[in-house]
Amino acid sequence: MTDRTPASAPPRLDAAAMTRLVPMSAAIDALEAVLLSGLDPEAEPARGVVDVPGGQLLLMPSATASYTGVKIATVTPGNAERGLPRIQGLYVLLDGTTHTPLALLDGIALTSLRTPAVSGVAIRHLAVQEARRLLVFGTGPQAWGHVEAVRAVRPGLRHVDVVARNAQRVAAFVDRCRAEGLSAAAAAPGDVARADVVCCCTTARTPLFDGTLLPDHATVAAVGSHEPDAREVDAALVGRATVVAESREVAARECGDLLLAAAEGTFTMPRLHTLTTLVRGETKPAEDRPRLFKSAGMAWEDLGVAAAVYEAWARLT
Repeated sequence: MTDRTPASAPPRLDAAAMTRLVPMSAAIDALEAVLLSGLDPEAEPARGVVDVPGGQLLLMPSATASYTGVKIATVTPGNAERGLPRIQGLYVLLDGTTHTPLALLDGIALTSLRTPAVSGVAIRHLAVQEARRLLVFGTGPQAWGHVEAVRAVRPGLRHVDVVARNAQRVAAFVDRCRAEGLSAAAAAPGDVARADVVCCCTTARTPLFDGTLLPDHATVAAVGSHEPDAREVDAALVGRATVVAESREVAARECGDLLLAAAEGTFTMPRLHTLTTLVRGETKPAEDRPRLFKSAGMAWEDLGVAAAVYEAWARLT
């Protein structure tokens, strides 16, 4: 058993430490273990959003029998002019019984790890085993994290297509994929027609591609939005797909991809499956239709990965 007696000050674990301590495959396994342990995402408290001068303060608390934690993040649009990140944050991990502070983690690095790890859990259970081609929308940290996540659960991945507006960033992303031993190329939205897995990792508020083009066997992970009036995939895809989300309550409140499709008449919320039922084998994707995982991000995911990082650190100290 890990000794949780705190040192004089809790360790502060940055992005480099997280990468070293918990690789993507371990983060995916940690999140799946949380769901299999009996945690109910529907019982999670809602994300807190507080307007503050110049932006917003976001609070995402969660608790299990072993740990309690909260992510504190800020959204400051004016930071772009200051040369600072638009989103910043910190994660505070506490003991689940005594609530003694155990660790401080870089909140943005944690998000950059847990978001693709959650998609990895879904893709593990949704994507066809012989998946070879991935198409990624976006070139930022989330896009790269999703390449890692897909590769972790589908090691047969061979090729990555990259779609984004900035040609230089696309070229750099392609080079990064090639440096990791993957075939890669700049692509267009219509190339989803050849994809086995599609990952949408953008700030787009309107659909990125024509959902009728997607093959029946393909899996899509859409993670870039969590607002009721924004979406990365269209109503045609939502109407065709086996649809999975982290939580029915969160989907009904935040997932514009699904809410807008429902408003347009191609989808009804009772058709929605949850990640919990998928992981537990209670949901089986239809073989003759695409599979869609819509993620809005939840606090239990931060806690699950933060706990895995802390435990890995504690084993080494």
